[in-house]
Amino acid sequence: MPRGEAGPLPGGGAPPPAEDPVALRSPRLLAFFDRAFTRFFARHMRALRLPPWGFPEAPRGAPLVVLANHPSWWDGVAFMLLSRRLFPDRPAFIPMEAAALSRYRFMRRIGVFGVEAGSRAGAAAFLRTARHVLAAPEHMLWMNAPGRFCDVRERPVPVAPGVARLPELAPGAVFLPLALDYVFWSERAPEMLAAFGPPLPAGALLALEREARGAHLAGALAATMDRLAAEAITRDPARFRTLVQGREGMGGIYQAWGRLRAALRGERFDPRHLRDG
Repeated sequence: MPRGEAGPLPGGGAPPPAEDPVALRSPRLLAFFDRAFTRFFARHMRALRLPPWGFPEAPRGAPLVVLANHPSWWDGVAFMLLSRRLFPDRPAFIPMEAAALSRYRFMRRIGVFGVEAGSRAGAAAFLRTARHVLAAPEHMLWMNAPGRFCDVRERPVPVAPGVARLPELAPGAVFLPLALDYVFWSERAPEMLAAFGPPLPAGALLALEREARGAHLAGALAATMDRLAAEAITRDPARFRTLVQGREGMGGIYQAWGRLRAALRGERFDPRHLRDG
């Protein structure tokens, strides 16, 4: 097959109507679950933070593909929080393993679509749906590039085979690497850290053979992950901008004692374990 050309996809180019994520998506339900996900995040995480260099550079008028690493179950929450706050005018769509999605069917109404893992038919169906989603210039496709959970230190960063075909299906798209990490600093709750890498136009990726294209995407994602890791090691919230604030403090008896001690001293209570922010 000539470089940069995509082979035919079974079934034409459109996903089955009943599974069309564009038709199923409900903005009203999306707004409701955004609030629910935000409350859930605030109960369990200290903050969602991005370094100043890690905010996305996204051109208008082109569909976007966000390629993230996959360190945690929390990645889906990260996608929701980031997409709603950084790309409020762009409908977001997210592939998810069909078996898992069957347990959370409401997610089909907020842009999530099922993917049958480990089969040629499932891969073909994913590519058809991805092409359908990316046909609109205002749409975004968010996905975990490895296709499986993997540690943030794993190198080379794995990239699922189908990812390298996406530029062929949407030659006008722009790809954004997204590094995600979850770390414990000075509080009981962990930090959710995120950073976007420089945009990669699909046209430039199409100049590469598929194998080299996958390696190039993996390298771009790894570079963004490494840079975010260097920021995380500083344990300094001042090096980040807070996108969503969660609960601070140790909670339980530790926090109760702190409140009492502050009241006895006539001081304002600060729930933070260390005043690092």
